[in-house]
Amino acid sequence: MPPRAAVITVSDRSAAGIRDDRSGPVAVAALHDAGFGCDDAVVVPDGADSVERALSAFIEAGMQLIVTTGGTGVGPRDATPEGTLRVLTRQLPGIAEELRRLGATEKPAGMLTRGLAGVVDPQGVLIVNLPGSPGAVASGMPVVLSVARHILAQLRGEDHA
Repeated sequence: MPPRAAVITVSDRSAAGIRDDRSGPVAVAALHDAGFGCDDAVVVPDGADSVERALSAFIEAGMQLIVTTGGTGVGPRDATPEGTLRVLTRQLPGIAEELRRLGATEKPAGMLTRGLAGVVDPQGVLIVNLPGSPGAVASGMPVVLSVARHILAQLRGEDHA
């Protein structure tokens, strides 16, 4: 059975139906291509509470990898990292640092993302925040996928590969 993944798009406009979610489908497609089981992205409004609720629901549902898109910037309603921090047990700063480094090479505003990455114990879940643009998601998903299976194996107690 393939590992189970979920994508959460965090956007007031997409949640209100004003704008189509363009970044969530990019993440879902990358997960499918990598062999993860993943339904369509779930869209929630900006805010730490809505992010925490969505993450908690997917953790409870047994997801192993959860990717969020959006809400990582410096706008007044950008609070995805704050909601994520409420559920993380341990942060994995190297993933977030690499995503920022990569984003900054593509455009200077890439260094402004405040996204986090980390794990939830004892459930063994990897969570990664990506910026909300389709381009940032397309660039970031290979970073996430380059380490996801190894992290999930480690969370299951498997030996280092």
